Amino acid sequence: MDPNDRTRVSEVMSTPLETIGPDEPLREAARRMTDSDISALVVTTGGGCIVTQSDIVGAVAAHGDVSELTVADVMTENVETVTPDLLMEEVAAMMTMYGVKHLPVVDDDYVGMVSSTDVAEHLS
Repeated sequence: MDPNDRTRVSEVMSTPLETIGPDEPLREAARRMTDSDISALVVTTGGGCIVTQSDIVGAVAAHGDVSELTVADVMTENVETVTPDLLMEEVAAMMTMYGVKHLPVVDDDYVGMVSSTDVAEHLS
């Protein structure tokens, strides 16, 4: 990344934020991601959770039939978050350090999502 780049998360994050309830069927999460062409949803637990395509693929690999699973069964809990004013350079470093592809954006409340795709598009 260019050390002079001052691009902020707020300039590249995905909005509006797509959410899902923890008791929703896992298939519903997959449908919403497909319909919205996204790869993660914030779970409305109030506790910093997301469900990602990787979570769903892992569930299918582990269980085969996921028809009885809910979002809460596979969601990632206690995720790291970023603020809208954080520099994209710092986001890229956080994703690498934590080994994640999605970081919810929080400014008093959840306001968006920044993904590794956003970082890659920003770099190109």
